[in-house]
Parts: sequence; C-alpha cells; structure tokens
Amino acid sequence: MKKVTSKIGQTEDIDMRSEYDFRNGVRGKHHKAMQAGYTITIHNADGTRTVKEVMPKEGTVVLEPDIRPYFPDSDSVNRTLRCLIPLLPQKRRAKAKAKA
Repeated sequence: MKKVTSKIGQTEDIDMRSEYDFRNGVRGKHHKAMQAGYTITIHNADGTRTVKEVMPKEGTVVLEPDIRPYFPDSDSVNRTLRCLIPLLPQKRRAKAKAKA
C-alpha cells in the first residue's frame, strides 16, 4: 500500500523565517496558567517600565479554537446554552437555581 503524504503545513510562507519551527508546538500549553492571571511588563521608549497584573474577569469562559467559528459572540453561546438547559437532569437544574 502506498503511503499518502500531506502537503498541509508544508507551504512556504514568505513572512516566516526559516529558523522558526513550530512542528513540535503544543496548543494550549499555557492555558491553565493564564486562567490564574499573568503579568505584562511594558518597556517604554524613555527607559521606564510599566507592570500590569491581568486577571480574568469573574465568569470568563474560554472557548477552544475548534469551537470558536461556531460561536462568534457571547449572545450565540448564551442562546445555545439556554437551549441545552432543559435537557439537564432535574436535580442538576435545581442545584444551579439554588446557587443563583
């Protein structure tokens, strides 16, 4: 049987330098750490530095990259979840209402 090779990811990108190699990259590698918050250091032209602590807002939900095309905004996510709520078991819905 002949092995089929894929040309996906092998196209030349004139903007990408040859020394950049992302073949062993891992998607979402820092996701959990980012959820805990992170620090941004901005080096200004005058030599000073600005440090910003960034924390995700309460209730922030991060969608996986393969899901994002289906949900372009918060309204589409909320509409879909509201349609799914009636499918949840009664006990689970009662717990959710008690928390709210």
